[in-house]
Amino acid sequence: MKTQKFDITGMTCSACSARIEKNINKTDGIQEANVNLLTNSMTVKYDESVLSDRDIIKVVEDTGYGASSVMGKKAEVSTNAKDDSSEIKEMKKRVIISLIFAVPLFYISMGHMLNWPLPGIFHGTENALIFAFTQFLLCLPVMIVNNKYYKVGFKTLFKGSPNMDSLIAIGTSAAAAYGVYAIYKIGYGLGHMDMDMVMQFSMDLYFESAAVVLALITLGKFLEARAKGRTSDAIKKLIDLSPKTALVERIGIEMEIPVEDVVKGDIIIVKPGQSVPVDGKIVFGNSSIDESMLTGESMPVEKK
Repeated sequence: MKTQKFDITGMTCSACSARIEKNINKTDGIQEANVNLLTNSMTVKYDESVLSDRDIIKVVEDTGYGASSVMGKKAEVSTNAKDDSSEIKEMKKRVIISLIFAVPLFYISMGHMLNWPLPGIFHGTENALIFAFTQFLLCLPVMIVNNKYYKVGFKTLFKGSPNMDSLIAIGTSAAAAYGVYAIYKIGYGLGHMDMDMVMQFSMDLYFESAAVVLALITLGKFLEARAKGRTSDAIKKLIDLSPKTALVERIGIEMEIPVEDVVKGDIIIVKPGQSVPVDGKIVFGNSSIDESMLTGESMPVEKK
C-alpha cells in the first residue's frame, strides 16, 4: 500500500470535496481517501499494483476538478503558499474590475426607480435602446472577468456533479440571456412604433442582477480566500515547528534520520530540551521534553 498526497483545484464548497472523496473511495484499489477543503489537498492510500498516481488524477479530472501529486513535504508547503498567494491576488483583481463595472450598472438600471439623477440619454422610450445596450456593455466585462464560474460550473453540471458555481453560472447566464432578448424586443418595438413593447422590455432588463451577483460572490470568495490563507499560514508555521529529523537506535547504533523514515518499533532518543518527533510512549529513562506545540508551555517539562 502507498500513501500519496495530491493538490486539488476547482473546489468551492464542501459538496465539491465530498463528491471527489466519494468517487475516489469507490475506485478499485483505493483503501482510503480524505479530501481537505481548507488546504485544497487530498490524501490517498491505495494499492500500487492496481492504481497509479495518474489513474487517481484522472478520476478527479473526470469528476470535474484538477489534481496534481505532491512530492515531499517541503515542496508541498512552498507550492501551497505560492498557490494561495496567487489565488488571492487574482481574486482581488477580479473584485476590483467587477465593482468598477457593476456599481455604475446598478446606478443606471435602478436610477429611474429611486429618482437618482441620470443623463438625458437614459430617459424616455426614444432612448430605450441606448439605455438597454449601455447596461449590456457594462455587464459584459463582469461576466468575462468571472468566466471561471462558467467554466467550472457548466463543466461539473455536464459531468453530473453540480456545485455552487453551477447555480451561479445558470442564474447569471439566464439573466444576461433574457436581457439580450429584451434588447431585440426593444429594437423591434422601435422599428414598428410599438411604444408599449418598448416600455415593457426596457423595464425587464436583468443585466444588473447578473453583474451584482457575480461581483458580490467574488467579493465574498476573496474575503474567504484571504481568511483561509491566514489560517493556512498558521498551520504551516506549526508544521515548521515540528522536528525534521529523529535520533533513533537501530542494532545498537544511534543514527539521525528524517522523520518520514521512522517506522513502528523504532527506539527514539529524546535528549533534554528536544521536541518529540513522532507519537510514542516512554520506554525507559527520563528527560526534559519541549511540549510547546501541544500546551504552549515554553519551558521543557520533566518526563520519565
